[in-house]
Amino acid sequence: MKDPDAFTAAYFIARKGRQHRFTYFRRDSAASRMTPGSLPQDYVRGARLLHVSGISQAISLSACDTVFAAMALAKAAGRLVSYDPNFRPKLWPLDRARAVVHETCRRADLVFPSLDDARQLTGLAGAEEIAAFYRGLGPKVVVIKLGAEGALLATADGLATFPPYKVDSIDMSGAGDTFDGAFAAAYLAGRPVEACMRFANAAAAITTTGLGCVTPVPRRAAIDALMEAQPQV
Repeated sequence: MKDPDAFTAAYFIARKGRQHRFTYFRRDSAASRMTPGSLPQDYVRGARLLHVSGISQAISLSACDTVFAAMALAKAAGRLVSYDPNFRPKLWPLDRARAVVHETCRRADLVFPSLDDARQLTGLAGAEEIAAFYRGLGPKVVVIKLGAEGALLATADGLATFPPYKVDSIDMSGAGDTFDGAFAAAYLAGRPVEACMRFANAAAAITTTGLGCVTPVPRRAAIDALMEAQPQV
């Protein structure tokens, strides 16, 4: 749906060396005005997987309600739901974020928090104890993204750490979202979760070799080539 009375949100990335900073223009945007009634219900029910973000929940109360409504539609249709908390402290208070994020995790199948986000949301420090906390909320799969250290997988079978692929990184700004998408694509293709981890790690690594969050996202051939060049057991 389109909102003729609201603008499209935008963000800008400022870079200094290897560090980056986002500037957002979201308040009163069209996305912030979405409501459960604006959902394309047949589209959500027909999707094999619904991916949602904590940012969508943070931009307004109605947007948060819409995310939960979309998840309910997907689950009722027997679809998978994946979730990245994407905690942005400038968008909402920690206490509300913590309550909403953790309730969302209880309703999701795949959860992808970064270590930095999860530390703020849980008050815990270690990646393994954080993974155990989120697994305890109910998701089938929890992945703690560790940045340059790779990623930690938590399932009913236990914990496993997957090292990063070695690349010449210049910009980390799109790596987390690329990881989420690549993992979901591999999971839907029926790959074992360990293979999903390697595929997602490789995709995220390649994304860091270019500037921005969209242009560097790799095609499958590039991901497969990196995995072949740097095989992991």
